[in-house]
Amino acid sequence: MQTDLQQFKQYWSLLAIAHQWSDGLSLKVYQRLEAAYTEPHRYYHSVQHIVECLTLFHQIKAQLNDPLAVEIAIWFHDVVYQPQACHNEKQSAQLMSDYCADILTSSQLKKVFRWIEATEQHLPTFETDLQYLLDIDLAILASSVERFEQYQHQIWQEYQWVEPDIYRKKRQQVLASFYQQQPLYHTCFLHEKLEQQAKLNLVNALTKQA
Repeated sequence: MQTDLQQFKQYWSLLAIAHQWSDGLSLKVYQRLEAAYTEPHRYYHSVQHIVECLTLFHQIKAQLNDPLAVEIAIWFHDVVYQPQACHNEKQSAQLMSDYCADILTSSQLKKVFRWIEATEQHLPTFETDLQYLLDIDLAILASSVERFEQYQHQIWQEYQWVEPDIYRKKRQQVLASFYQQQPLYHTCFLHEKLEQQAKLNLVNALTKQA
C-alpha cells in the first residue's frame, strides 16, 4: 500500500507530466509543497489532507470548467499553516502566485488567489469551480467514523497550545456551525455523496462533547 507521501508525489508527477512542465520547474514547486506539508507541527493540514482532496478531485475533474486551476488551488490552499497565526490563506495564496507564475496564466493566478482566500470562511458562492473546491476541502466531515475520529484528534493536536476547556467550547462552535449549514455541500454531486454522512458525523461529535 502506498504511503500518503508516495501518493502525494505521484499526484504531482501526473500533473506535471500532463502539462509538460520542465523537470526544473516541477521539482522546484514540488519541493516547496513537500517541505510545507511535512512540517512537524502539522497533524491534519498535512500531506494526508492534500492526498484526500486530490483523490476526490480526480473523481470530479471532468465536471470542472478549469480543472488545472482547481487542482493548483488544492495543492496550495494550506501551504502556509501556522495554527496561532492569522491570514494563513492569504499567505498561501501569495506563495501560490509566486511559485505558479510560469504555470498559470495571469487570469488564472488571480482566480486561484481569490479561491484560496475563500477557503478561510467557506462562504456560499455561485461559482461552480469554487463550489467544488470548497466542498472538497470539507469532504473530511463525511469520512468514515474511524477517519472522522482521527481527524478530530489531529485538529486537537494542532491546537494543544489552547487551554482544554476553551478548545472544547470553540471546537463545538465550529462543528455546530457546519451542522447548521443547509446545505453543507453546494455541488449536487458532492451533496448527494457526502451530506448525509457528514451530518451524522457532526451530530455524533456534538453529542459526545455536550
